[in-house]
Amino acid sequence: MKRFKNILLVCDFDTKQQVAVEHAVSLSQQNEAKLTVFSVVKDVPADIGTSITAVTQQEFFKQIINDRQEQLNSLLADINKQGVEAETMVVTGTPFIEIVRQVLRNKHDLVITAAEDKKGIRAHLFGTTSMHLMRKCPCPVWVIKRAHSGSFRHIMAAIDPSAYDPKRDSLNPLILQLASSMARKESADLHIVHAWHLYGESYINRLGMKEEDILKAKTFEKKQHKDRVDNLLSKLDVIDLKPYLHLVEGYPDDLIPELVVSQGIDLLVMGTVCRTGIAGFLIGNTAEEVLNEVDCSVLTLKPEDFITPVTL
Repeated sequence: MKRFKNILLVCDFDTKQQVAVEHAVSLSQQNEAKLTVFSVVKDVPADIGTSITAVTQQEFFKQIINDRQEQLNSLLADINKQGVEAETMVVTGTPFIEIVRQVLRNKHDLVITAAEDKKGIRAHLFGTTSMHLMRKCPCPVWVIKRAHSGSFRHIMAAIDPSAYDPKRDSLNPLILQLASSMARKESADLHIVHAWHLYGESYINRLGMKEEDILKAKTFEKKQHKDRVDNLLSKLDVIDLKPYLHLVEGYPDDLIPELVVSQGIDLLVMGTVCRTGIAGFLIGNTAEEVLNEVDCSVLTLKPEDFITPVTL
């Protein structure tokens, strides 16, 4: 985690964010990093004047901004007491767009935010702004679960070594470096997961391939994946952490959420890769499904050549 030197802490005072603040401060202290505390006030609806007549729309909006700045100033005072120099900024607009624009303007290398409060029967952990950031923000995004408290005890790195997709493969060392660095910082267990499957197995079964031949094909496929994982781990210094390796057969969008629950994972480090011709517009379907199912804090990363669709 020492690579982060210019951290953007996003604060939405409608959300429980104390844990996110604590980790941003701790990381800034450890890295001697610059910290910016950033908040976005959503634009006032155009018809607000029809329901509020005591003040003008401009006065109403100005008061909201002033209140938000006072909240940031109070938070800044607490941060400064901990020996961290930080600055604050309040802007107006659509939250995820303004956050990404701030990253582009000031070259931030990490965004930290608390997961939004979600309501409803089918509510996921991550709200609209978090998902937009994990799709479109060019730097790593660390979304911290609201209910989390204290340090992280069980950290999982989801890797996907590939012999055919250099962009996807380039993320794996960074995922492991960040996960292992965090595990050392938090004195946490490190879990490494890689899900594999025999391509076209359902069709092979329908074509009448013998069971013993299918088993041989699976054995060969598993060895190929294990060799790639072993090769990746041999290039990185994680032996001291004695990581738990989960080389599991199946699909990652099914298996990763299951492992998060069974292993008590409280931080998942994973990559998000564009799967569309529109660069940076959508994260991969697999990553999207995983994020919709897990109930833990998540640190997501993108390839170095990722281009966000948000512009200045």
